[in-house]
Amino acid sequence: MGRPPGGGGGQPPGPDLEELLRKGQERFKRFAPGGFGSGKGIALVLAILAGLWLLSGFYRVQPDEQGVVLRFGQYVRTEEPGLRYHIPSPIETVQLPKVTRVNRIEVGYRSGGALRPQEDSQESLMLTGDENIIDIDFTVFWRIKDAGNYLFEIRDPDSTVKMAAESAMREVIGRTDIQPALTEAREEIEQATRTLLQQMLDDYRSGIEVQQVQLLKVDPPAQVVDAFNDVQRARQDRERLRNEAESYRNGIIPAARGEAERLIQEASAYREQVVNLAQGDAQRFQKVLEAYQLAPEVTARRLYLETMQEVLSGTNKLIIDEKQGGQGTVPYLPLNEMLPRAPGQPAAPRQ
Repeated sequence: MGRPPGGGGGQPPGPDLEELLRKGQERFKRFAPGGFGSGKGIALVLAILAGLWLLSGFYRVQPDEQGVVLRFGQYVRTEEPGLRYHIPSPIETVQLPKVTRVNRIEVGYRSGGALRPQEDSQESLMLTGDENIIDIDFTVFWRIKDAGNYLFEIRDPDSTVKMAAESAMREVIGRTDIQPALTEAREEIEQATRTLLQQMLDDYRSGIEVQQVQLLKVDPPAQVVDAFNDVQRARQDRERLRNEAESYRNGIIPAARGEAERLIQEASAYREQVVNLAQGDAQRFQKVLEAYQLAPEVTARRLYLETMQEVLSGTNKLIIDEKQGGQGTVPYLPLNEMLPRAPGQPAAPRQ
């Protein structure tokens, strides 16, 4: 095969393929004068093939992977991310599972991307510690922490995690009464189930780490949900009435205690006052008696004057002095009109 015909002003034709092959054969003949069938030719071909086979042992472990090296199908070692090498196949092979990807297992329901998940009552119905039935749906999130154990210690990881999670949840619910499970004990149930499930998987040497156990639904069975809701409403009413009673008691008892303390203090003060007055009167009488014994006439006159002063101090008085003329008291005298009146007080009627 020669060069293609034609001259003209086109670009010069490229090198001929036959020419390149011929030159390559001449170089190989110079290296191996006997051709491919000679010993040197066979050795060269084998060396090239051996080099290519050895180069095939290089592989790269990505940051989210672990390299699991097998020698004739038996687990040998685990490699971390980076450029690694193993004896080429079929002596050694490598598997690269994703160890940072978070997997999920659904227990009690199947979502399948649907808006309304499909229930699985055989998995979700569980017996509580007080012998009630409860309907629980939950999800387990897990990842690979040891690729070697994950690949070779358990046959079906997803099924193993699911059955272990269901068993752990049933054990935890079996120790919990229904009322706390429906209300305030959800977080405790999640933590206890995660701890128990991780312990079970570690006993299996599964190489799996449980990230989270998440409760999605905790309800009574559908057949009795209406009756259960009535019971819940009754309990809520009971708690509300109890709280109201407690609030009323907390308000009335301190007030009553404060009133009682006030009355006690007033009674104590009155008692002290009466006792002090009685003691003072007794001491005053004793002093008067002593003074009377020393001067009876003076003391008697003084007592008379003090008594009259006390009696007459609150009455209206009109005094007529006979020394000023007249015959003393006249037959009629408007004494009331002569007395001073308070401002705005009407005059007394005449009789």
